[in-house]
Amino acid sequence: MKFVEGGIGYIMGNSYYFRKIHSLLGVIPVGFFLIEHLLTNYEATKGPEAFVDQINWLNGLPLVLLMEIVGIWLPLLYHAVYGLYVAYQARNNVSNYGYFRNVMFMLQRVTGVITFLFVAWHFFETRLQVAFGNVAHENLGVTMHGIATNPVMFTIYVIGIVSATFHFCNGLWSFFVSWGITVGPRAQRYSSIIWMVLFVVMSIMFIMSLAAFTDTQFQVPVEAQAGH
Repeated sequence: MKFVEGGIGYIMGNSYYFRKIHSLLGVIPVGFFLIEHLLTNYEATKGPEAFVDQINWLNGLPLVLLMEIVGIWLPLLYHAVYGLYVAYQARNNVSNYGYFRNVMFMLQRVTGVITFLFVAWHFFETRLQVAFGNVAHENLGVTMHGIATNPVMFTIYVIGIVSATFHFCNGLWSFFVSWGITVGPRAQRYSSIIWMVLFVVMSIMFIMSLAAFTDTQFQVPVEAQAGH
């Protein structure tokens, strides 16, 4: 066993493999989870029935709980915890990158912390309440209606949504650089444009989804609406 001056913090902060795993998990499967969340919630713009149908389809997948734990929550936990450590250790690199890229570097760290807190709170308000039996899957639209119609919570959710989307899209720029896909200044410049356009599109779709939950149709469960 090799001992390194500085202990486990030194090893974690400087390990090539830790950072590569962190980078990879930020795209696969955490990025997949974000996109799946976007597409699922965007169904709310079509009405409660479409949203509930999408929820039921997801929960009808085989071994869905195992897939969530192994494919989403454990990778997300690693990415979040190691990311917080990296954010704590991070310093701007003005010698290798200019002002714009250093601002993006700083925003990546800030949005990472905000995203971690937001996802934890959203998980508590939705998935954990379902697990505890306090909310049925088909009533998540009602839960989201209560959140979206609260001006304070709506604002918090917009901040969290925009932070998570930026963190993902800007992280893709870093992923393509660190994995040797975009190696030259021109390629990196075009990559910045592409991922920022994706950031704008995804943010708009997420906010449209959140706004859709304010519709009075989401006040009652779909079954109760069908009974009228």
